[in-house]
Amino acid sequence: MSEVYANRRSRLRDHFNAAGTAAALVTRPANVRYLAAAAPHGAVLLLGGNEDLLVCAVPPDDRPFEGRPDEALRVQVLPARGGDTAVTAADLARSQGADSLAVEEHHLTVARHRAIAAVAPALRLADVGCAVEQLRVVKDEEEISCLRIGAEIADQALGELLESILVGRTERHLALELERRLVDHGADGPAFPTSVATGPNSGRRGHRPTDRRVEEGDFLSVCLGATYRGYRCEIGRTFVIGTSPADWQIQLYDLVFSAQRAGREALAPGAAYRDVDRAARHVLDSAGYAEALPPLTGHGVGLEIDEDPQLSPAAMGKLDACVPVTVEPGVHLPGRGGVRIDDTLVVRPEADGGPELLTITTKELLAL
Repeated sequence: MSEVYANRRSRLRDHFNAAGTAAALVTRPANVRYLAAAAPHGAVLLLGGNEDLLVCAVPPDDRPFEGRPDEALRVQVLPARGGDTAVTAADLARSQGADSLAVEEHHLTVARHRAIAAVAPALRLADVGCAVEQLRVVKDEEEISCLRIGAEIADQALGELLESILVGRTERHLALELERRLVDHGADGPAFPTSVATGPNSGRRGHRPTDRRVEEGDFLSVCLGATYRGYRCEIGRTFVIGTSPADWQIQLYDLVFSAQRAGREALAPGAAYRDVDRAARHVLDSAGYAEALPPLTGHGVGLEIDEDPQLSPAAMGKLDACVPVTVEPGVHLPGRGGVRIDDTLVVRPEADGGPELLTITTKELLAL
């Protein structure tokens, strides 16, 4: 695996060298982990002219779920607590003879940027931009395998919850139980705060669980995800509590399901981001729900739960193969509730079977 990380660093080095910069400082934790195999708290990565260094505030932990630094990297720990790893790394770049340093301006605070400039005033600071984030968009099969295992864990946790008694339990209680089950089945932890929404709260994107109790006749919408070896997946499903869904619930569910299917079917190498969004959005627009729709239909996943690409009406760019994304249309009707269906898939060419569905919990409207 060491050569995988070395290759990633080499690609980034080609990028900033081509822009005329001698060294680069990576500070965003997900980007550090992508390039170094681990991102201990506060660590930064210096890609220098002589060698690459992982600069840590404390010695790296040996816990597997936090990752172990690439053995080809030299790890340097700050001599005393309270120092700034980024400032130390900039000083190291200067001592290595670098005359310029590319930094992640979109991640650094103004104060930190000034501190870097102060410790090494002879260094010309440049912006590496979102070069690492762009490298992260297309995943290798090892990364996809981690996402696949995370999806299996999320499916398992959700499936077990559905077999339990739900009526009378609070949204908050159910969310906590789901997160416990994720860890019990081998996840590093939840990929994001688990959302459980009942009744009038259902279908609301990003709903924070409350003390509202599940009642007969409610829509119950659940959105959760597992983190496995740093990689994060997402699944969302909507169910009905009771034995006989109301007509309006069946109609709304069927509509959102049709929109989600249209979005999934639009996933293909070369498809424009906005066209995938349009495929799902058109179904709901045509039914008169334009004002009830979220700002995007899906997004990339990986070391972060919300990364490029963004599947939205104004998004620019086209999908590549081996890009994992969510497709998650939903409709929320104020005071009544709504439906959200969310899957994680990997873009694959038609010759390889088309989009690979990672989250396989049934999308049938179940009455629980």
